[in-house]
Amino acid sequence: MRAPCWRVHGAGVQCYRTSTGAAMMPGMGSEADGAVWVDYRGAYAWPAMLAWLAARAVDGVEECGPTEYRRTFCIDGEPGVVSITPAPARSAIAVRLSTLRPVAREAILSRLVRVLDLDRDLEDMAQQLGGDPWMATLLARHPGVRVPGGWEPFELAVRAVLGQQVTVTAARGLVSQVVQICGEPLPPSLGGASLHRTFPTPRAVAAADLSPLRMPGSRRATLTALARAAVDNPRLFDPTTPLEASLARLCAVKGIGAWTAHYIALRALRAPDAFPASDVGLLRGAASETGVRPSPAVLLARAEAWRPCRAYAAQLLWTEERRVSVPR
Repeated sequence: MRAPCWRVHGAGVQCYRTSTGAAMMPGMGSEADGAVWVDYRGAYAWPAMLAWLAARAVDGVEECGPTEYRRTFCIDGEPGVVSITPAPARSAIAVRLSTLRPVAREAILSRLVRVLDLDRDLEDMAQQLGGDPWMATLLARHPGVRVPGGWEPFELAVRAVLGQQVTVTAARGLVSQVVQICGEPLPPSLGGASLHRTFPTPRAVAAADLSPLRMPGSRRATLTALARAAVDNPRLFDPTTPLEASLARLCAVKGIGAWTAHYIALRALRAPDAFPASDVGLLRGAASETGVRPSPAVLLARAEAWRPCRAYAAQLLWTEERRVSVPR
C-alpha cells in the first residue's frame, strides 16, 4: 500500500511563545518591518498560484498581483487584512498583518498553509505519480505546481456551488455579489478602498435574501441549503473524515452532486484523492495525452493509476489545460 500524499512539515502544527508573548510557529522568523517569514519545502510555481488566485479574487475581499496576495478575514470576531509576498530565493513567504487588536498568528498561518498548499511534500508526490509516463511528463513540464485551497471551508464551498456550469469570471462575479449582500464591512483603516468586506458566515448566508443573484432559483436554494447545513452540522467540512464519507455528507445537501462534492473535498478538505472527473477543464487537459478529449468515465478509469494522489494529478491537468487552451 502506498503512503498518503499529504505530509505536514511544521506549518500549522504546534506553536510556541516568544519572549514578547507573540505567537510563533515552527519555520517562522520575524523582521523589523513586522513581516513574518514562513518557510516551505521544495519547488513552488508561484506564477501559476498567483494567476489562479487573481482569476478568482472576490471583489472587496481579495486582491492579487504578480508579486503579492492580500485578503480580508474575520477570526473570532476580529477583522483584519493579511498580505503575503513570495520570496522564492529563500523558499519562504513574507506575511504581514493589519488588525485593530491582536489575532492568534497561528490561526492566520494555518489558513495560509491551506490556501497556498505550503506543507506539500512534492518529492513524495512526484514519486507517487512519476511511475505513470504521462504524469511524469506533466511533472517535468509544470514543476512546483501546488493545489490551491480555501481560506475557510465554507467560503470554498460557496465558490464551488456558484461555479457550477459557469465560467470562472461569472462565478467570481456571483461570489462578489454574495459578499456585497451579506458580508460584513471592514473598518476603512484596515483595507482601504479596495478591501472593504469580509466573507459572510454560514449564518449570514442562510438568513440572507439571495434573490438579487442572477442565477437559477435552484442554485440559490442550494446555496441556502449549504449554509444551513454548515450551521446545523459543525462536522460538514471535517477534514479528518474519510473521503467517501465526506462526499456522501456533502451530496446529502440538496443541489450538490458529485462534481461539487469532489471539488469541495479537493480544495476545502484537502482530500488528496478527490477527483472531479466530469470537470470540463480536467477533460480538456487530459486531451493532451492522446489528442482526444476523454469522457468523464474514461478519465475516471485512467485516474485509477494516480491513486492516492488524484487531487494533485487534477491540478496538473488543470495547469496543462491552461497551457493548451484559452481558460474558461
